[in-house]
Amino acid sequence: MTQPQSLRHGSKGQAVLQLQRALNAQGASLFADGDFGDTTEAAVRAYQLKVGLVADGVAGEKTLAAMAGADCRLLLSNATLVTAAKRLGVELAAVYAVNAVESAGAGFLVNGKPKILYERHVMHRLLSTPRHADDDAAVLKTHADHLATLHPNLVNPRPGGYAGGTAEHQRLANAKLLDGLCAPEACSWGAFQIMGYHWQHLGYASLEDFTTRMAASEAEQFEAFVRFIEAEPALHKALKAKKWAEFAKRYNGPAYARNLYDVKLERAYQRHAECGCGHKVAA
Repeated sequence: MTQPQSLRHGSKGQAVLQLQRALNAQGASLFADGDFGDTTEAAVRAYQLKVGLVADGVAGEKTLAAMAGADCRLLLSNATLVTAAKRLGVELAAVYAVNAVESAGAGFLVNGKPKILYERHVMHRLLSTPRHADDDAAVLKTHADHLATLHPNLVNPRPGGYAGGTAEHQRLANAKLLDGLCAPEACSWGAFQIMGYHWQHLGYASLEDFTTRMAASEAEQFEAFVRFIEAEPALHKALKAKKWAEFAKRYNGPAYARNLYDVKLERAYQRHAECGCGHKVAA
């Protein structure tokens, strides 16, 4: 099923015209001309606030679904972002920016399960890593290598083998048969792709506590993201200072520039700051 295209400032055409008419039906007073300008963006933000969605001014998958009558209870709310900005001591516009750029969009699949991505190379590394004082690293590595020969799509020194969507949960289920602890730790979870092996570092009571919360709501997924920022002082400092290249490098890795993460963050921040979302909400 094709996902609806996001409509944003600068978009034009029939889809924008339909959006404007739908916004007018919700109480806006737009001139429906098919041109997504300032007044349409303001109307989208107002609608998003009205229904509790993140007020980013973009009519994306979640906003369009809400206008069509979808249930929004599991979706990330604007109030959650406002609270996070205060908690982190950063501008709300900066939180909008990282949410827009660093999230994978919706945190759940069409079947209601949380989005995950199973990483076979992480599974290999975790299987090879001693966890207890009496663990023999050489024995663990031999075991991991043996599993890699038997199940290369599930255990492998190299990344890859991705199936995408709901099929990633089947990969996880198969990997659990090999090791029930390492498999969930080898997945990234939710809209912000937080790796399972971070659970203890982020203050969760257990791996099960972490995965249960990732399956609960996008608010819980965003909570993990906020905890990740708090747990990494240099990352937190870069966000506060709006040093986007530094933030992108620490969150996305050294290849961040190839995907223009820093440029996208800067542009997203400027867009939200210019619309009046740039005030500092906490010292």
